[in-house]
Amino acid sequence: MTAAPLPSDEYRRLLDLARYQILDTVPEEDFDRITRLAARVLNVPVAVLNLVDQHRQWGKSAFGLGDTTAPRKDSFCAWTILDDSPLVVPDARTDPRFQQNPMVTGDPHIYMYAGAPLITPAGHRIGTLCVTDDQPHPLGTADLQALQDLAVLAMRVLELRRQSLEAQQEAGAQRQQAAELRRTLEQARILEGVSSLMDLELDPDQATLTAAALISEAIEADYTALLTWQEEGFAVQVAHAPSLQSPELLALTDQLPSLKGVVHTLRDLQQPVYLSQYAAHPQAHPHIVAAGVTQVAWLPLGDAGDQPTLLVAARLRGHALEDWRSGDRTLLEAAGRTIRHALQRHAVLEQAQQQARQDPLTGLLNRRAFDEELVGRVATGDPFTLALIDLDGLKAVNDSEGHAQGDKLLQVFGQALDAELDESAAAYRLGGDEFAVLLPQCTEDDLLEHIDLAMSAAQAVAVQRTGASTGVVQSAEAGHVAALLALADERMYAVKRRRQRAASAAVE
Repeated sequence: MTAAPLPSDEYRRLLDLARYQILDTVPEEDFDRITRLAARVLNVPVAVLNLVDQHRQWGKSAFGLGDTTAPRKDSFCAWTILDDSPLVVPDARTDPRFQQNPMVTGDPHIYMYAGAPLITPAGHRIGTLCVTDDQPHPLGTADLQALQDLAVLAMRVLELRRQSLEAQQEAGAQRQQAAELRRTLEQARILEGVSSLMDLELDPDQATLTAAALISEAIEADYTALLTWQEEGFAVQVAHAPSLQSPELLALTDQLPSLKGVVHTLRDLQQPVYLSQYAAHPQAHPHIVAAGVTQVAWLPLGDAGDQPTLLVAARLRGHALEDWRSGDRTLLEAAGRTIRHALQRHAVLEQAQQQARQDPLTGLLNRRAFDEELVGRVATGDPFTLALIDLDGLKAVNDSEGHAQGDKLLQVFGQALDAELDESAAAYRLGGDEFAVLLPQCTEDDLLEHIDLAMSAAQAVAVQRTGASTGVVQSAEAGHVAALLALADERMYAVKRRRQRAASAAVE
C-alpha cells in the first residue's frame, strides 16, 4: 500500500479547509441529501462526503456506511485531491496503491472507488464526494459527469455554510477580504514553519515553545505561554511576551499557578475557547483583569506523556483588535492539530526508545542503556563510581525452587537496589544474574551498604542461600571504558572466589 503524496499547495489547502469550520461537526441534512442522491443516481451502495485533514480523512456525510474517519495514509480520497479530475479505481484489489489497504482487505471491502474533488473558490481541493461498491461496478462518462456535478453542488453548500458562519462571527467581511487574503498567505507560511519545526529532532518542549512564539506573532498576541498540568496545579512557560515590561503582567506570570480562575477549569479542555471580553466572564480573576488582559484564547495541545498542555494567548487593554478574527482562530486550530500530532508521535517514539533501554523482567535499565551511559560519563570527564554485581546462588534457586522463584529473586533485588539509590545514580540489569550501578563518585563502603540492603530484601524471597559479589572501581583508576570494565570484573570475581572459599570452609 502506498500513501498519497502531499499536494504542492498543502499548507494553503489546510488553511482553506479550516476556514469552513466543518471538521468534527454534527451531520447536516444539506450534505446527507447530496450523498443519498449520489448513491441513487450512480446506483451504488455507498456514497460519502469526505474532507482530507492533515493526518486523516473525516466524513461529513455517509450513505451506506457509518464513521468514515481513517488515517490519511489509508485514504483513497488523499489521492483524489491531487488532481481536479475524478479518480476512478475500477478494481482496488489489483491496484498497487490500494490492494493492501485495510478498507480493501477488510470492511467495507472496497472493490470499485470513484471520487470527485471538492474545489474551493480559491482553487484548493479540500475533500471529495466519492462512491464505492464491494462488487465490480463499471462507470460511464455520464456517471462521472453526474458525480462531478454533485461535487460542485456540495462545494456550493459548503461555501454558503462558510459565508453564513463568517457573517455571524464577523461584520464587514467583504471590506476585510483583501487583508484576509494577505493574512492567509502569511499564516500559511507560519503553519508550514510550525509543521517543519515540529518535525525537527528538537526537544519537544522547546520546539513547542518556539512554535507558540511563531503563532503568537502571527495572531498579534501580547502574551503567549504554555500551561502544563502536573500532579498539583500547572507550570507556566512564557513563549512570547514583548509586553512583559509591565510589572503587573510580570507578576501575573509568577502568580498564575496559584490564582483561581477560568484557567483552573480547563485541564480537560478538548476544544479551543475564545474570550473577547475576559473581564465579563463570571470566573475572571481580578488580578488578571488588573494586569490589563482583555482577550484570551486557550488552545488544547493534547496530553502526550499524561500531562495536558494548553497554549494560552492574550491581548492587553488598548490593543488595536477587539476580537479574535476568523483567521486567528483558523491558524490557532490548524497549528494546534499539527503540534498535537507531533507531540503524540514523539511520546510514542520516546516510549519505544525507553522500552528498548529497559529490562522487561526487573524494570531496570538494560545493557544497551548501561553501555551508552558509561561511554557518556567517561566522555564528560566527571568523576564517577562503577559497580558490577553478580548474584550468587541464582542457579541453585532456579534448579530447586523453580525459574518463577528465580525471576522473583531478580525482580526484588532490582527493585530494592533502584529504591536504595538516589536520582543521580542508576541501576542496570546486564543479563542473567549480572547487574551494574553507575553513580557520582562515592566511597566503596557507602555503595556496598546500598547493595547489601537490596540483597537482604532479595534473600527473603528464596530458601536457597544467595548473595551478591560486587566489584567497585573509581573512574580515575582507568582511562577508558574497556579498562574500567575489566578492573571492575576482576574485583567482582575476586570477591566471588572469597565468598566461595568462605562457604566451603563453613561446610567443612
